[in-house]
Amino acid sequence: MNLLLSEDYLLQDYPEHITNTIRSGHATCLRFNRKGDYLASGRVDGTVVVWDLDTMGVARKLRGHSRSISSLSWSRCGRYLLSACQGWKAILWDLQDGRKHREVRFKAPVYIAELHPWKTTHFVASIYEDQALLVDITDPVDVKHVLPSRPKRPETDDTKQRDKWAKEDDKQMTTVTIYAASGGHILSATSKGWINIIDTTTLEVIFSKKACGSVVTTLRLNSSGKILLANSQDRIIRSLHMPNLASPDLDPDTIQLPEEHKFQDVVNRLSWNHIALSPTAEYVSASTYNNHELYIWERNHGSLVRMLEGPKEEQGVIEWHPHRALLAACGLETGRINIWSVTSPQKWSALAPDFAEVEENEIYVEREDEFDVHPQEEINKRRLDLEDEEVDVLYAEQQSDEDLPAEAIDYLVSSFHDAASTATPTPASTNGLTTGPVFRMPILYDLGESDSEEEFIAVSTGTMRRRSPGDSQSVDLEADAAMAEDRVSTSTKKVAAKGGRTRRR
Repeated sequence: MNLLLSEDYLLQDYPEHITNTIRSGHATCLRFNRKGDYLASGRVDGTVVVWDLDTMGVARKLRGHSRSISSLSWSRCGRYLLSACQGWKAILWDLQDGRKHREVRFKAPVYIAELHPWKTTHFVASIYEDQALLVDITDPVDVKHVLPSRPKRPETDDTKQRDKWAKEDDKQMTTVTIYAASGGHILSATSKGWINIIDTTTLEVIFSKKACGSVVTTLRLNSSGKILLANSQDRIIRSLHMPNLASPDLDPDTIQLPEEHKFQDVVNRLSWNHIALSPTAEYVSASTYNNHELYIWERNHGSLVRMLEGPKEEQGVIEWHPHRALLAACGLETGRINIWSVTSPQKWSALAPDFAEVEENEIYVEREDEFDVHPQEEINKRRLDLEDEEVDVLYAEQQSDEDLPAEAIDYLVSSFHDAASTATPTPASTNGLTTGPVFRMPILYDLGESDSEEEFIAVSTGTMRRRSPGDSQSVDLEADAAMAEDRVSTSTKKVAAKGGRTRRR
């Protein structure tokens, strides 16, 4: 696509209207890959669906979980996808063939699991009512390291103060963990409102900051890792400026985590389900609790710029596209994935250089030689002359970089890297895991991989069942067994109530 013809870079850089709605089962969480051409969604029945954003169709389905998907995380190359569910396990998928690469089990449901930004052999996991873990899957047997929850307190000689801090720290639990942009540190938040920076090598807390007085539920970083967004149960979203943790001369005693802005609804005092940052960290978006609107603030000034209207249902997880003004959110009631984006105006002049757009009907005046019929000899001569011209297919037209917008330059650079990676037959790998931006997902031609919108229906609370009679496998086997026992016990009670006699018609 020619970016100069689309003129999307001249439009505003935050979405306006809902432009699309997709569904495959009941979606519970979303995550874009780093390139932005695929969207992964986790469903209530434990299936992970990968969407192709160019066609808005299902590109891959991954079945291996038995409970609702709670978290998704892409590898940097886009080949591996980490999914965590409430069934006490996390699975690392290889999208080359759609199979499980590794499966890790835990002692409690997993709330958030995020891959290392540069290596696919490490990830952090936040566990329900338990300490967070750093998981190493380099070897065949996975190794789990417990991450500390106690914040780093200042040194003091006051015994009472130290005892008081010790009692408070004993009650703290890590609620969310993510990696810093460099991957050398882990950012964790606790149930008491502390944000800790943990060194991945020593697993020690090198810096702590009291961000709020309530539970921190979500932490989000922008692509550059300079802005940290924190959502807490006190109904306030905070933006913090991150230090350069990758600096070789980093001194933990000089680390600061200054707070920039607070985002809240002062009038309605709404709570926020989930938060997201725009690619440039210029805008902050959030989905509201018990409300159907999405809020967008300008981060630099903290002012509200837009309230997105959509379906009249509460939105859950919200994700911002890594390169475009596009927002995706999943409805809590229907499980549909709603997409908001910028409506591009139709540019009919892109069809032909001499095409002119008019605002109203005009009387067309035909030129004298416009529809003249030329003899066949002249037409053949023109065609032969065009064939003799040498077409330059190796080099693009010379154009100054100053005339190109930033989006066009990024697109050309990414296209160049994609072409270079496609020409390389063997990608660079470490321990069998692809590390470079080489991977392209294979195309599936099996029509059975896509399903209708009503494939799954709700049987009871937390139980989904396939509607099609061709699939005899139930989504929740334990729930099915319990329902079968209930039916047997109910029928037994009815027979006993009738004295053991049955009627025949």
